[in-house]
Amino acid sequence: MANPLLQIDTLTKSFGDLTLFRDISFGISEGDKIGLIAKNGAGKTTLLNIIAGKEPYDSGRVVFRNNIRFAYLNQSPQFDPELTVLEACFQTDNEAVKVIARYEEIMALNNHEAMDEIMAKMDLLNAWDYEQRIKQILSQLKIFQFDQKIGELSGGQVKRVALANALISEPELIILDEPTNHLDLDMVEWLEGHLSRSNISLLMVTHDRYFLDRVCSQILEIEDRQIYPYKGNYAYYLEKRDERLTARDSEIESARNIYRKELDWMRRQPQARATKAKSRIDAFYELEEKAKQRRAQNDIKLSAKGSYIGKKIFEAKNITKSFGDLKITDNFNYVFTRYEKMGIIGNNGTGKSTFIKMLLGLENPDSGSFDIGETVNFGYYSQEGLQFDEQTKVIDVVQEIAEVIDLGNGSKLTASQFLQHFLFAPARQHDFVYKLSGGEKRRLHLCTVLIKNPNFLVLDEPTNDLDIVTLNILEEYLIGFKGCLIVISHDRYFMDKVTDHLLVFHGNAHIQDFPGNYTQYRDWKSMDDKRAVEESKAAKPEKPAEKPKPAEKTKLTFKEKQEFETLEAEIQQLESEKELLSQQLSSGNLSSEELISMSNRISEVIELIDEKTFRWLELSEFA
Repeated sequence: MANPLLQIDTLTKSFGDLTLFRDISFGISEGDKIGLIAKNGAGKTTLLNIIAGKEPYDSGRVVFRNNIRFAYLNQSPQFDPELTVLEACFQTDNEAVKVIARYEEIMALNNHEAMDEIMAKMDLLNAWDYEQRIKQILSQLKIFQFDQKIGELSGGQVKRVALANALISEPELIILDEPTNHLDLDMVEWLEGHLSRSNISLLMVTHDRYFLDRVCSQILEIEDRQIYPYKGNYAYYLEKRDERLTARDSEIESARNIYRKELDWMRRQPQARATKAKSRIDAFYELEEKAKQRRAQNDIKLSAKGSYIGKKIFEAKNITKSFGDLKITDNFNYVFTRYEKMGIIGNNGTGKSTFIKMLLGLENPDSGSFDIGETVNFGYYSQEGLQFDEQTKVIDVVQEIAEVIDLGNGSKLTASQFLQHFLFAPARQHDFVYKLSGGEKRRLHLCTVLIKNPNFLVLDEPTNDLDIVTLNILEEYLIGFKGCLIVISHDRYFMDKVTDHLLVFHGNAHIQDFPGNYTQYRDWKSMDDKRAVEESKAAKPEKPAEKPKPAEKTKLTFKEKQEFETLEAEIQQLESEKELLSQQLSSGNLSSEELISMSNRISEVIELIDEKTFRWLELSEFA
């Protein structure tokens, strides 16, 4: 049986009259990888903050195993803006950093008595190459300027620095709140693999369903102020949740049938009520509460008629755009067809958002033009569109645009009914906008775009900070949408469901048109990469290769080849020296002078390994 790391017992949390959860209990053991799922506003982040000790709770217990190594990534991490990236990584409050700081202090004081103990701790936490590991993880998250000030980074880059901090400490338990936000697809897939291979126990909130499916072995769902556990991945959760809701609906229907009979019994001869069995009266009120529960409305499908759209949509003609040395497009041409549903993917900074802004006329190309059909009516969703009058009620925001939305086939929805589909209860619709959470404001912005009944939707990162329930509703809407669609998203599951082909932005104006969804593209790319490697290995030129042009380096010079072979031997020798130094430092048989000398040497060795490994990687690209 796995050792428990954390136990939550009968935990209750309320904000005024709003109860988020009541008497919930669950545990986390070694090796558990748990995904936490709930609607926005149901208490996911609050629960994580409570566990991390950053928020109080009404009643219950949160009990960690003694001396547990624990890390927490919240949604909006904060650092001193004057710190460099590397300094920020050493400001984190984890055990390895504390031990390194203590080691430096002991070395400065030349405290021989404390040296053996601190050396043992450095060995235990593998702290000697801590800086090297920080740089490796930061590089995987595409943070390369280690001396850049935190204040110069974007919000997404700061989140990635905080994620690196959480991962580098190698905790026994890590809690992550939306770790995939602000990561491009390559980074998401790297993190997915890193967490899957790691022995770290995990509690995570994310809307990335492929991530949940491939990383998590358990799902916890908060619903109706209770918590429901599922011992499986996301696909298993979907199956078992459907079974649970079906059973619940059957129980509610049965309770309603019994309730009608009991209600008739309660109404008969009220003057003789005192003679009736008190237990039966108590049972009636319990039955009444159950019978009046809201039943799942799984049969309601949300779609929109969409205004008429002609055969001509848009044509991109020789579109060229750059920002200084950064090329976005270069004589790009494309003819968009009727009812096309295109996904745009690519790393951050390759120009995806700039491209759709040029299409919408919000950004001018350097040359070229977009020829747009007369019937095209754009609906545009972006993070920049989250601008409301904070003193306006939610329902008024939508009704100012339209009172009703036409679903086709003679069906219509009022603004209030439409808002309910996007999880705004009638009472919530009469709240002022300033009372909404960030996720709720994004939902409201989405509603204002959709209720205009456009025939061409352009969605820039619509999935950020939306809960899984809302994502399912949006996917259902887009699958039935009778118009054109362009969507930029890092949500692979979402892209697979709503798009039929991709534009892949590789950077430097290289744009690839791929006829399939994201999973098909990744499968193709994997096969193509594998084929290229095999062809490279199998290639045997009959004559010596021509001398490459200086501007297009394809192989190593003789001198570089010698350097490459020498580096391999030097790195291996340095690694052996580092291991030997570590053993000697922890032996307890050294004098104080030897300790200081060897401590200084191991630092030099680690720096040399970093330097030579980096050069080896440079040369290996052409080896």
